[in-house]
Amino acid sequence: MAVKSSAKRGTLPLAGSRKNHTLAHPRPFHRPSGLVVSGFRFPFIQYTHMRPLLTLLLAMLGFAGVQAQTLELKKGDNVAIVGSGLADRQQHYGHLEALIHKANADKDLVVRNLGFSGDEVNTRHRSDEVPALELFLNMKPGALATKSGNTAITYHFGTDFHANVMLAYWGFNESFRGPEGLVAFKANIDEWVKKQLAADYGKGKVRLVLLSPIAHEDLKSANFDPAIVARNNKNLAAYTAALGEVAKANQVQFIDLFTPSQKLYAAAKSPLTLNGIHLNDAGDEALAAVQFQALFGKAAPSINAALLAAVNEKSTQWHHRYRTVDQFNIYGQRSRIKYEGIDNATVIGRELANRDIKTANRDQAIWAAANGKNLIVKDDNLLPDITVPPNRKEPVPYLSGEEQLKHLTLPEGCKVEFIADETTVPELINPVQMNFDAKGRLWLAVWPNYPETSPTTKNFDKLLVLDLDPKTGKVAKSHVFLDGLNCPTGFQFYKDGVILIQSPDMWFARDSSGKMEKADSIVKILTGMDAADSHHETNSICYEPGGAMYFSDGVFHRTQVETFDKGAIRNTNGAIYRFEPMTYKFSRYVPYGFANPHGRVFDYWGNDIITDATGNSNYFGPGFSGHLDSGSHGGYHQMWDRPSRPCPGTAILSSRHFPDDWQGTFLNTNVISYQGIFRAKLTEEGSAIKGTTIEPGLIKTDATKAGNFRPSGVAVAPDGSLYVMDWSQMLIGHLQHHLRDPNRDHQHGRLYRITFPGRPLLTPKKIFGESIPNLLELLKEHEDNVRQRAKVELHKYDSAEVIAATQKWVKQFDPSKKADAHHILEALWVHQWHNAVNLDLIKTLLKSPEHNARAQAVRVVCYQRDRIPDAIGIVEAAIKDEHPRVRLEAVRALSFFNGADTKRAIAAALVVKDEKDKTIAYCFRETMKQLSSLPEGKEFNMATIKKPSETVYGPTDKKISKADKKLYDLGKEVYFREALCVTCHQADGKGIDSFPDKSKPTFGSYPSLAKMTGYPTNPWIDGDPTRAIKLVLNGMYGKMTFNGKQYGDVAAGQATMTPLGQMLKDEEVAAVLTYVRQSWGNNLPPVTAAQVKKAREANKGRTAMYTPEEILKEHPFPAGK
Repeated sequence: MAVKSSAKRGTLPLAGSRKNHTLAHPRPFHRPSGLVVSGFRFPFIQYTHMRPLLTLLLAMLGFAGVQAQTLELKKGDNVAIVGSGLADRQQHYGHLEALIHKANADKDLVVRNLGFSGDEVNTRHRSDEVPALELFLNMKPGALATKSGNTAITYHFGTDFHANVMLAYWGFNESFRGPEGLVAFKANIDEWVKKQLAADYGKGKVRLVLLSPIAHEDLKSANFDPAIVARNNKNLAAYTAALGEVAKANQVQFIDLFTPSQKLYAAAKSPLTLNGIHLNDAGDEALAAVQFQALFGKAAPSINAALLAAVNEKSTQWHHRYRTVDQFNIYGQRSRIKYEGIDNATVIGRELANRDIKTANRDQAIWAAANGKNLIVKDDNLLPDITVPPNRKEPVPYLSGEEQLKHLTLPEGCKVEFIADETTVPELINPVQMNFDAKGRLWLAVWPNYPETSPTTKNFDKLLVLDLDPKTGKVAKSHVFLDGLNCPTGFQFYKDGVILIQSPDMWFARDSSGKMEKADSIVKILTGMDAADSHHETNSICYEPGGAMYFSDGVFHRTQVETFDKGAIRNTNGAIYRFEPMTYKFSRYVPYGFANPHGRVFDYWGNDIITDATGNSNYFGPGFSGHLDSGSHGGYHQMWDRPSRPCPGTAILSSRHFPDDWQGTFLNTNVISYQGIFRAKLTEEGSAIKGTTIEPGLIKTDATKAGNFRPSGVAVAPDGSLYVMDWSQMLIGHLQHHLRDPNRDHQHGRLYRITFPGRPLLTPKKIFGESIPNLLELLKEHEDNVRQRAKVELHKYDSAEVIAATQKWVKQFDPSKKADAHHILEALWVHQWHNAVNLDLIKTLLKSPEHNARAQAVRVVCYQRDRIPDAIGIVEAAIKDEHPRVRLEAVRALSFFNGADTKRAIAAALVVKDEKDKTIAYCFRETMKQLSSLPEGKEFNMATIKKPSETVYGPTDKKISKADKKLYDLGKEVYFREALCVTCHQADGKGIDSFPDKSKPTFGSYPSLAKMTGYPTNPWIDGDPTRAIKLVLNGMYGKMTFNGKQYGDVAAGQATMTPLGQMLKDEEVAAVLTYVRQSWGNNLPPVTAAQVKKAREANKGRTAMYTPEEILKEHPFPAGK
């Protein structure tokens, strides 16, 4: 067979045999023994007498010598480190800063790292109203009222910082524009340098140092293309030279890091980077010595562990401040919403000021450590917290996990058991993701500090491990694998460790013993994921069957990730991302402008269903995951008419413990109104999959008696049972309640198990420590979770051994038999997991009698196209396949081709131009949008492709004036903006009725805004618009009867109407109400900004939301309504 397998050196995965459980230079909690260069190991921290040897070695490699310019630091200098990923990542290692403090121990220096992965000298991709760099360069204690664009905003700082020394790292991300971008880069750098030299940030003129990018390290690995390394280094050399020219012209100190980094790579016996472009701990340590010598013209001093620890503790505190979670709720539009008269900007602004103070306190600890002393930081100078009153007055009692059982209902034949709560496992608080490991243990990410930690947090978020009793399924023992976390919104097992989300970073945490008991090493493998809202931040990591990981972020987010092959990949307002840990390939999988895509799951055949949690909108992944260089997809149809929203997690029921006709059922958790788990039967519909609701759902609470049951996830256990985690939160919305509302829970969590007693539980398969042949045999199992855990375990072995064994294993199957198709496909997925190309196996599957197998073979070709000869030829043949599923994967794959293949891709895509299948038709349009945007595809006229018809809901009055139509159009934009209105009231204005519940037939979820049966218009918006204006401005909560249904019972988990007065201008309020009053059969006069202004003025003293009784007392319904 034609196989290309990965090499063993310099990659994130395990290098070598099973016994060599190591990542490429992870960052341990206890320092490593040092850098290996030319056979010598230099233990820089533990044995500081070895520093002279490093100095000698650097001299031998050509790093010695005084620069033409050197930096002289003065007492009290404020040093700012700015730039892109090289600057950003240095704060997580601390070596350069520690050297600077040690050499200047008497100067009381203040250093702040303002680096930001993905930045360019004139590009800062941020969520709305995040403070500009200049504000952090000139910080003064107190409140700063200013403007961000046209928006008035107040920022809060706790201490002084006035940069008068600046180390600037630019050029890496810009270099991906190649020679064509050099002229613009030099102009931009020159303008920026002149601006900094003219600036005074409160401490005099800035002494500026420009530092070049480092070189791209050739890792000598089949996982990384040497042609990309050569291309990048050619560009990086040119941009380094350009930086030097600008520095010389402006008489600024310049340090070339490109050349010495190449020498370091050549001399090192092990890699100094994780992926060729981002330094590992040893690489950062080596480069720190080079930088120090170049900065100051003298050899780097010796430092000890105490000083390095002090620097890193300070940097941790600063990182929590500078890269705070929930930025949109602190700085953006939502920050100004008043909850009982108090907004997030003020309250969290005080917390950020306290983080400034905590950082400054640790400066003193650094100064002490630099002088060989130990200072215990007390943090007794923090500002008092601001008290936040609750805006929901009726607390909902928390029942114990056992008590809650009596209020849970399930389908006939099912049984639910209590497994654990905070009384049996104290750390089990607010669980948000769970997974079973190779040992059969249940791991949970717990979030007691939801929505985020505060400056005074003592009990941090955690990764919790539960050993389960094999007979009862209950918790036999528990322990914490990793503590000290903040918002751990997703994790997955990888080799002998865990990949964990800690926005803006992704960590690889492992136990060096290989037992996966307690993390003792961490490396930040990915940086640049945004954290604008902890509900919407990077979350829910899942595997595809071929080993890539998928995760997402949502609305408000501005993610920018530096990659070795594409430069900075940026996204705005929500996307699913695809990441290959073995190759570090990162891409936007589905850029769509999601609100909050928490749900992600792959079925037996590798088809994915993507769920946008906020609206519980569910999509068939292959149809809208074609590649786009920029922009996003839009207007894609949903695959299931879900009963209610929102949904924090999904799963596929794959367990023979449950009835045969339950297999493949889509499980969809719901945490408001329904508060249970929906079931949907999945069936093929042309090229796609459709869902049909199954009644009753899997589990549901009586929200009037147990209103805090919030099922946030469900997973199949090794014994085939289903485990359900209960987030157990009274308040779960960020828009509806203050971030620090005292009713937000930090004490409860539940875990339940669902079984089907009429069928036997499964015998758990042994996975951990099993041989390669035994693990391959497990790939025949029906249960998706067994096969996935087996592949994770296989990845601990040397890839060459696994691939050889897989080729032997797959020979037992008959390619002509449908029954064997999935087994052969699993063999291909093992190859993909290990980054190995097997063209013979791909060709075998392309001839399979099973269309799902053929479709997945096309998908693998798509992701391995750079190593498959004439890959486009394979796709050209597949687009003519008899089955629409295969044609869908083919037209999707064509969007990934470019360059010389572009014209062939366009011609192939046109084969399905006239397809009636709506999913293929959508994917075809999006593929053509991408291909026609390429230089080689610009001749294609997109106007020749018929656009889908758009559903129009108004205006009802066809004679509406131009001015009112303009207002209506603005209102439509506001209605659909950032999930403000459409999420609850829906695009058709009809709201959402609750999932059918015979015991409570009068309950609804979200009321209709559309014309009501029996009334000429909706009485809530009829007549004088002041009532509706006040509801938009101030919000509403409480029980109300509407069109025969009851809404707004917060005790039963029903949602409140959010006050939007601080988010929307008068014209926007008038516009959105005009849109409502002229859509969905409503035909009412437009609302004017003057009317809104008048209502706002009349209500300016009101801080609380309305109750229905209060608003109707002020503005009764018209007579007879």
